[in-house]
Amino acid sequence: MISWFERHNRISWIIVFVIAITIFYVSSLTFEQVPRAFRINWKTIAYHFGIYLFLSFFINISLVKGRVNNIALVLPATLGAIVYGLFDEIHQLFVQGRACTFSDWMIDSGGALLACFVYLLWVRVRRETNKYF
Repeated sequence: MISWFERHNRISWIIVFVIAITIFYVSSLTFEQVPRAFRINWKTIAYHFGIYLFLSFFINISLVKGRVNNIALVLPATLGAIVYGLFDEIHQLFVQGRACTFSDWMIDSGGALLACFVYLLWVRVRRETNKYF
């Protein structure tokens, strides 16, 4: 499936933009002021980690396209997702009932980094298996 997205690069870019717009929209939703102790829960952690994992993964697919000579683009792609997470947290400063938290950004970054490692592993395994065919 990943190879299909690498070959159909425009679709993977569309997915990147849909994810980015979804993140921005969800961050724009207002909530009643909630005590700090109740803001972070497993659903929040799963959302932050998962959405940035997918964002970083599809940015990597879109830029690297599975080509070993493009592997240097993995770091900028992952950093792009991490920086987007930082700007998303700053954006939440201006939304009523939301807050800019370092912990959310670290969870976002963790998801982006995991996607980076998984994609690098995918490219390496595919390169090694195709070496013998």
